[in-house]
Amino acid sequence: MTNIIKVNTASPLEKVASYSRLIVVDNWIYVSNTAGRNPETKLIPDDLIEQTEQVFSNIEKALKVVNASLQDVVMSRVFIQTPADTHQVMEYIGTKFKGVNPATTVTNPSLGSQAYKVELEVTAYRGAGNATIQQISI
Repeated sequence: MTNIIKVNTASPLEKVASYSRLIVVDNWIYVSNTAGRNPETKLIPDDLIEQTEQVFSNIEKALKVVNASLQDVVMSRVFIQTPADTHQVMEYIGTKFKGVNPATTVTNPSLGSQAYKVELEVTAYRGAGNATIQQISI
């Protein structure tokens, strides 16, 4: 039988929009698009990298609740509001995913607020960080 876990935070938007921060289906983990709002202070840093750090902090906290980590991420989707910020954001993300190397999509759409400079959505597979990896170059 399939086991499903739904994780929610205190985000008012989750309640209004009827979505979960994270859903686990067996070992597959789907983390909703995550912004850089600090859940305790409710503030969003103005600095691009500080905001990106907060995005990762929020995602790592959610993954930890279901016994997973960034090492288990197999796909990331990066949403950067301003195209000129892409290189700086991706350089930082490269430090967070060094050695993990998930499949990644990067795009520059309008986000839900001008305050959001970057958002990140990830898919993980619990245990992927400990799996045997075969690297193929084409």
